[in-house]
Amino acid sequence: MSGTDHSLLRPARYPDAPAVILVDPQMGENIGTTARAMLNCGLSDLRIVRPRDGWPNEKAVSASAGALDVMPPVAVFETLPAALEGCHQVYATTARPREMVKPVFTPHGAAADMRTRQAAGQTIGLVFGGERAGLTTDDVALAHGIITIPLNPGFTSLNLAQAVLLVAYAWCEAGDGTPGRVVPTGDSRPAPHEEVEAFLVRLEEELESGNFFRTPEMKPAMLRNIRALYLRAEPTDQEIRTLHGMLTALIGRKGTVRSGKCEAL
Repeated sequence: MSGTDHSLLRPARYPDAPAVILVDPQMGENIGTTARAMLNCGLSDLRIVRPRDGWPNEKAVSASAGALDVMPPVAVFETLPAALEGCHQVYATTARPREMVKPVFTPHGAAADMRTRQAAGQTIGLVFGGERAGLTTDDVALAHGIITIPLNPGFTSLNLAQAVLLVAYAWCEAGDGTPGRVVPTGDSRPAPHEEVEAFLVRLEEELESGNFFRTPEMKPAMLRNIRALYLRAEPTDQEIRTLHGMLTALIGRKGTVRSGKCEAL
């Protein structure tokens, strides 16, 4: 997104959103795109531990597309334990198996667990390792649980910001009430049953008069298929009126049907 007016951006709308902790991040660009991914999902508490190129970082600010301009100041720490201060529940993201008995979550499983804990007043921390080596075993040992993102077993490599986005989006989605499917209809309303039925009765009459039903035996099945087609479309009242208008235009035009086309006499 180029030419962004940063004055139009707004801070996160989720004050209880998890904190994101980056351990040993290397490139400022990855920190910036991580901030961008966070703000996409309503997260704004970014903490970094031992950034290789120091902080503040101009490349990070540039890569954030304005996110760092409106998020609270990034907190920088020398150790992971210090960065985890105030967190009641900590999840470490790693794809490598560890010799520790800890619950392992998918992002969606972790999101559900986070939401339950947040409802009880707990603060959540999400820990991500640096680009070169990820989290150490000692880092993971500080977490209560592990998040592993199911990916192609032959290629599990993720960019740092991609990993943050997947986990942050799962958390965001877990608390979102947006319907999974929406068909905007503007000012039209779904056509009530009687309007759809009136159209289908008329359509049947016109098909009958046009000898569409070649045999009486096939007519019931064909009518059921036609009905299923229109009901599956869930027409609006405006669309039913349009269909009536189409029928009126077709039956009012003198013509013969040849090869599926209406040709004027």
